[in-house]
Amino acid sequence: MSSKKISRRDVLRGTAATGAGLLATGGIPAFAQDADLPEGAAGKLTVIHRTEYFEQAQTRFRDTVIEFAEANGAQLDISTTNPESFGDFLGKMSAAVRAGNPPDIAYTSNVSIAQMTLLDLLEDVTDVVDEAVSRYGNIMPGIVAPENGQFDGKWRGVPFLASTTGYFIRGDKLREKGIDPQSLTTYEDRRTAALAISDPDNEFWGWGATPNQSGDGYGFLNSVILAFGGHYTDESGLIVQFDSPETLAAVEWLAETYDRNGRFAPMLPPGIESWGDISNNEAYLAGNIGYTHNAFSVYAQAKRDNNPIFKDIVLLRAPTANNGDSRDGGNTGGWLTIFKGAPNVDLAKELALSLLDPKNFVPMSEVAGGLFMPAYENLWTDELIAADPNFAIIKEQVSVTDPFIGASWPAKPSAAIDAIRAQGVVEQMMANVISGRMDAAGAVTDANQKIIEIFEEGGIMQP
Repeated sequence: MSSKKISRRDVLRGTAATGAGLLATGGIPAFAQDADLPEGAAGKLTVIHRTEYFEQAQTRFRDTVIEFAEANGAQLDISTTNPESFGDFLGKMSAAVRAGNPPDIAYTSNVSIAQMTLLDLLEDVTDVVDEAVSRYGNIMPGIVAPENGQFDGKWRGVPFLASTTGYFIRGDKLREKGIDPQSLTTYEDRRTAALAISDPDNEFWGWGATPNQSGDGYGFLNSVILAFGGHYTDESGLIVQFDSPETLAAVEWLAETYDRNGRFAPMLPPGIESWGDISNNEAYLAGNIGYTHNAFSVYAQAKRDNNPIFKDIVLLRAPTANNGDSRDGGNTGGWLTIFKGAPNVDLAKELALSLLDPKNFVPMSEVAGGLFMPAYENLWTDELIAADPNFAIIKEQVSVTDPFIGASWPAKPSAAIDAIRAQGVVEQMMANVISGRMDAAGAVTDANQKIIEIFEEGGIMQP
């Protein structure tokens, strides 16, 4: 199991972006900023958890925590938090730790473990991870957990969930046009297919991926840039290299995609430029769009609600890079973190292991339609895989032994890369292009300069 050192040169911006929508259309992210986080206190187990897109999974999580607190005779304060890196969770947790009254434990997704480690916000949870591995098997290799959660040989977060992005397309619409879904291996293939199946006169649009600031928007834009060969840094992770012909080609492709006066305009649903994370869920489930990128919340809701489109949902693999390289792999879809100076560290560690116990975890996983998948090998039981025909595909993706590293490619993950996400640099770049404020070349150069400023502010000086 690998580890790496972290230092001030790994950089972070101490507070995240404001979370305001980026486009002139007035789009806002799906989640409001965090309310004041609860204060920890001895004898009171204080738990914060991400807001789920799928209510049934959230309810089961909360019920498990409540039962644990009751069984241990502990008072409980449990509340939700913004799950995205552009929320204000990081700043508020920094203040809570400095004040000496942090919550005990949090379940989050896109908040950077590297940034929280650099700020010295987290307890060492190596003993918890080691115990989890001894009980539940090795961590799934495809979720690159050590690279994102282990520093100086110490785990600062407990891998909780394995996840993968879902690439969902309407199989019935493809059949009508004679398109084989297995032929849609690249972004260009999928854009062409989305245009072909569009029927705007009947309120059906083929394309459902937003460029706006959101979890889905960032994931999509980042994926396209990397597919074209663009990247933020060199292999060392220390030299910014975003302004490149490859990044420019990706941004020009995206600009063409979202041009309301261009060839692909008929596939763009109204307002897609300002969608938040919930928007594509709603549009897809309403039967108005053909292709989208999402966590498995779309799939899970369609299955739970017996949505008529469920039988026609086709799950595609990750788009290959333009050069043919595989982009298969997963990610650590959720972390359990215990905060430095928490008043109930031992109890929080017990809770973490309880949440991973199969009697608690498997029921959450079975009902969540792909949202709560195991981060440990032995939790992938035959019964769980049999619960849904697509769970086996998810397992394949999170079992990849040499997975694509993700946003930091070709470098290892770092707090510096996570800071780029938190600042909404990529989404702002595309907002500048789509709104006409900048041309593609100017927007890429502007984004490159913002990334340089983030790095240098954190002590990674550029040549």
